[in-house]
Amino acid sequence: MPLTSYDVVVSGGGPVGLATAIALGQRGVRCLVVERYEQPSPIPRGQNLTQRTLEHFHFWGIEQALRAARTVPAEYGMGGLTAYGTLLSDHHYDWMRRELVRPFYFTDNERLPQYATEAVLRRRASELETVETLYGWSVEDLAQDADGVTLTSRARVGGETRQVRCAYAVGADGSRSLVRERAGITSTLRDHDKVMVLLVFRSPELHQLLARYPGKSFFCVLDPALKGYWKFLGRVDLGTTFFFHAPVPAGSTRESLDCEGLIQSAIGAPFKAEIDHFGLWDLRIAIADTYGHGRVFIAGDAAHSHPPYGGYGINTGFEDAVNLAWKLDAVLKGWGGPCLLDSYSLERLPVFASTAQDFIEKSIDVDRTFLADHAPDRDYAAFERAWADRASGASGEVHAFEPHYDGSPIVFGPANSASSARGSHRHEARAGHHLSPVTLSDGRNIFDVLDGRFTLLALDAEPSRVAQFEAAARQLGVPLRIIRDDAGGDRQRLKAPLILVRPDQYVAWAGDQSNADAVLRRCIGS
Repeated sequence: MPLTSYDVVVSGGGPVGLATAIALGQRGVRCLVVERYEQPSPIPRGQNLTQRTLEHFHFWGIEQALRAARTVPAEYGMGGLTAYGTLLSDHHYDWMRRELVRPFYFTDNERLPQYATEAVLRRRASELETVETLYGWSVEDLAQDADGVTLTSRARVGGETRQVRCAYAVGADGSRSLVRERAGITSTLRDHDKVMVLLVFRSPELHQLLARYPGKSFFCVLDPALKGYWKFLGRVDLGTTFFFHAPVPAGSTRESLDCEGLIQSAIGAPFKAEIDHFGLWDLRIAIADTYGHGRVFIAGDAAHSHPPYGGYGINTGFEDAVNLAWKLDAVLKGWGGPCLLDSYSLERLPVFASTAQDFIEKSIDVDRTFLADHAPDRDYAAFERAWADRASGASGEVHAFEPHYDGSPIVFGPANSASSARGSHRHEARAGHHLSPVTLSDGRNIFDVLDGRFTLLALDAEPSRVAQFEAAARQLGVPLRIIRDDAGGDRQRLKAPLILVRPDQYVAWAGDQSNADAVLRRCIGS
């Protein structure tokens, strides 16, 4: 019997795998998603979704559905609170105030458990005729050749097997990715030699204790004894359910740990808690040495995994999906150049490496140094000054987290630059950086006009220059939309008459005069 064939098969139907399939399926790419679980895992994780991630949900047509699925009222902020010693101590400040960078994005951020996000994505995938799903199945083997990839899947109930054939395969199958292993992709591991516990518990009493922090949804506790490693907890719903993470001794079990006491020590007060879930995880950072090999690519935790400090993980995975999807589509439709798919790893890998080093690990080092140097019982005045400095600098890290592709071979970034998660938020259109939202003269936002193609935004641009891009796009077969407008209003802050925007809303090139054919060829990997 002939194998069923698809353009792309995605192994792993969690949020990143579903996002990949949706981003491809909306472009008409025929996909199969193979997911081992019939239903999303009920464990709350991946809760903090950035403004950038909500832009993706806007383009997938499910932004409002996602917001309607939230489990904590909208008046509760997306940011958190950091406290010294215990959560109820006198020393605390606001942390991760992502609303500070809202002017540079089209949408507000959001907060809800990963299982609620995944349910919204599952519904959207089911609406697309181009996307098929196999829930309750696992990919067991994979082999690629010059023409495609063959995958073998098995039903978890009954043991039935199926083979499928595809042009490309994507592994979004988690940190223990079988797809990554079968593709021969190695990883670099940085182990922090810490075992962490994850508890999900119910406690209306804790909700009452946290009334002193109105509008806060998640909390970080700096305990001097932990030398920079965090205890952190957050709301799953309003009034009852919470999650909690903390370092524990190696070999810990549910029976050996005083889970209730561990939570109470972090809060700094006694209260009743009913434990619903106990789990352990290793605090480590793993990064694949490449995000693709031949016709096989990896995304999300299969490509990179790290401790859930700062809410970077799921957002990074969604960006992987969007970056990879438009490039696969371009190659499948014949206008993507031979180097385009290589740029996926060249763009996304350095961004995650920077996220891990410049934000997650740096925060551990900074906290360790602070706790070693300052303590209220040694020198209270010095501690107060240092704590105030931390509080005043907390917003700076939010502004500094600005993933960009300055060093990408398919954008016109600065010479000798590198792609990174550390940057600066600016409205100016810069090659390799996210397009800042502006209002067109007809009242629409530019993000309401972008439609998944390359877009040339022409602001009082010389008509002959625009015509050159139109001609080059026709010659190369690149789907290009032209938006003509004047440079008035907030459009002037983009500071360029011509701005070439990629399908993922990143600026590929900005300027006045250039060889349009050469610009497009580079931006499509030719």
